[in-house]
Amino acid sequence: MSEQNSAYRPAEGRSLAGKVILMSGGSRGIGLAIALRAAQDGAKIALLAKTDQPHPALEGTVHTAAEQIRQAGGEALPVVGDVRNDESVADAVAATIETFGGIDVVVNNASAIDLSGTDALAMKRYDLMADINVRGTFLLSKLALPALRESANGHILTLSPPLNLNPKWFAGHLAYTMAKYGMSMTTLGLAEELKADGVSVNSLWPVTAIDTAAIRNILGGESSARLSRSSDIMADAAHAVLTRPRGQSTGNFFTDEAVLTEEGITDFTGYSLGAPEDKLIKDFFLD
Repeated sequence: MSEQNSAYRPAEGRSLAGKVILMSGGSRGIGLAIALRAAQDGAKIALLAKTDQPHPALEGTVHTAAEQIRQAGGEALPVVGDVRNDESVADAVAATIETFGGIDVVVNNASAIDLSGTDALAMKRYDLMADINVRGTFLLSKLALPALRESANGHILTLSPPLNLNPKWFAGHLAYTMAKYGMSMTTLGLAEELKADGVSVNSLWPVTAIDTAAIRNILGGESSARLSRSSDIMADAAHAVLTRPRGQSTGNFFTDEAVLTEEGITDFTGYSLGAPEDKLIKDFFLD
């Protein structure tokens, strides 16, 4: 999280201080950025991730992420586990409650991506996306519900796109679209199901490409990174959503720009990594 790039300044009282956040993934990228922004407030953050040991091609483990959270001012609980596994998720929920006393926020960040067309896609990759993206989102949200209902301002935030049935979003990467839309359908359904409980359920998606390892690997390394924005924009937008009052905002498919515009920010150049705004790569699922 790079404060110097951020124009976002939450109003007094809009803070995640003392809030307990349970996030899937979060060892790197957008999830870690969201966690570090929350840590600046003094949040307590549990990370459920598989990355116990360093990966040869990817930076960060759940342990290095936890240390960064502590250095940023938050408390951290690294939980090595797999969001696809019922027991792992149940253990993560129980450990979070035991360590921090409850759960105020669930962030469904873990996601797998494969943009292969139908002919080329191996079924094990289909299963991976379905299990992590759809089932994992549903499972983590489901098992955290009792604790979220007890929170004074419970939130579920899922990193998934607006639902749009235009065939162009399905034609190029049908399996990935199905997996990401499954996450968004979970937002849609839970928001309605939990209205009476006062638990806010929303999705958040970037307008442009975000400089992450996944984007570099898929879109072309440094050249794509220069045409992206920093993950700080998603961290600031997530903070703005998660600090809204109980039940005030639910069932939305937010974009980072739309959220921050509501917060009074109209100039996003501070989040860019060098390219003019009109040259930035537009992210998936948005016109």
